[in-house]
Amino acid sequence: MGGLLELDGLTRRFASVTALDRLSFCVPSGEVVGFLGPNGAGKTTTMRAIFGLTDLDAGSVRWNGAPVGPAERRRFGYMPEERGLYPSMLVAEEVEYLGRLHGMGAADAASATRLWLERLGVADRASSKVGALSHGNQQRVQLAAALVHDPEALVLDEPLAGLDPAGIDVIGQVLVEQAHAGRCVLFSSHQLDLVEDLCESVAIIDHGRLVASGTVDDLATKGARRLAVRVEGDRQGAWARALPGVTVSEVQGGEVRLILDDSADSDVVLDAARAAGRVTQFVFERRRLSEVFREAVIR
Repeated sequence: MGGLLELDGLTRRFASVTALDRLSFCVPSGEVVGFLGPNGAGKTTTMRAIFGLTDLDAGSVRWNGAPVGPAERRRFGYMPEERGLYPSMLVAEEVEYLGRLHGMGAADAASATRLWLERLGVADRASSKVGALSHGNQQRVQLAAALVHDPEALVLDEPLAGLDPAGIDVIGQVLVEQAHAGRCVLFSSHQLDLVEDLCESVAIIDHGRLVASGTVDDLATKGARRLAVRVEGDRQGAWARALPGVTVSEVQGGEVRLILDDSADSDVVLDAARAAGRVTQFVFERRRLSEVFREAVIR
């Protein structure tokens, strides 16, 4: 098992709107790749294009160097953001049926269905109608449907949306396990802290264009110096907002994260913090993915 999913120059226009603008990036096997962007950036259009569900004006989708067609797509697993299940079908019946559509025999589809419903924590709902399940349990069933046929690549649109912490843990573990087993895993999410925990690399798009990509570690260490500072009595970082060469990038729980340009002197920043109150934290840090995201999409 293993492969490389390549998106090369994907372009899609809807009347005067360019949904995808020469979008190119790769998803290698063995990695969980996070696919990020603001609402309307083109993430869902990209995923639909991989499966031939939206036409392209230009560009190509390739698997191991060859164009992706119906035979390749049968070996992929897809989880759309909108619910893609039949609500009146029973859970096990539905997953087995979708496995059969991918070419599985009846016995193999039934066995794989039992395995995945158990692994995803919904085996006790196998005889329930899909429409009777909670949103979170429907997410688990939909992931089972994407996995039942043992796909070589997984393309998942917002698989963590609406899940409780237990559901996030289960699905997150499954995604990592699938990557470690040699599959390509691409998933979109707005939950950047979870993406940072789960993913080895990310691709960030805005207005259909790739605006940042790379490993999470590389993106976190690039760019200007960053400080995380806490000052007792000033949880909003007012003391730092007029400092030359210093930008307040984020304030969270009393921690003020600062970006220093080349002209900024960290000793001057420390003196200003001390003048404002007792300094309980003053640490140079790497960028959070949320900072990478904001800097990439806000111009």
